[in-house]
Amino acid sequence: MRCLLIIGIASASLHAVAHEPVARCVLLDAQTVRCRGANNDGDEMPGARMDVIALSGETLLEGRLDARSTLTFKRPEQPFYVLFDIAPGLQSVVEQEEIMLPPTRRARWMQ
Repeated sequence: MRCLLIIGIASASLHAVAHEPVARCVLLDAQTVRCRGANNDGDEMPGARMDVIALSGETLLEGRLDARSTLTFKRPEQPFYVLFDIAPGLQSVVEQEEIMLPPTRRARWMQ
């Protein structure tokens, strides 16, 4: 019984330190969006899946992050959101309303 308790606590601890996905998107100009995906500890995730989805549910773009862990695409005309999906239960969503011009001091990936 004690062994099962230890295994349960260890499993819960591993889940608590899991690398959660973090996505951020900016407008490069009026027609171009750039998004970056990473773990919550800042590790880049080249090759990870990032999709652009219309509010109707239609997938507009099935993308993969490039070597810099970014995805650049033409801004859709219809309402949309960006889904960063690294595994079942590990997703991050960026709503269209959150995507704005970057601040004056920009990170390299925003340029």
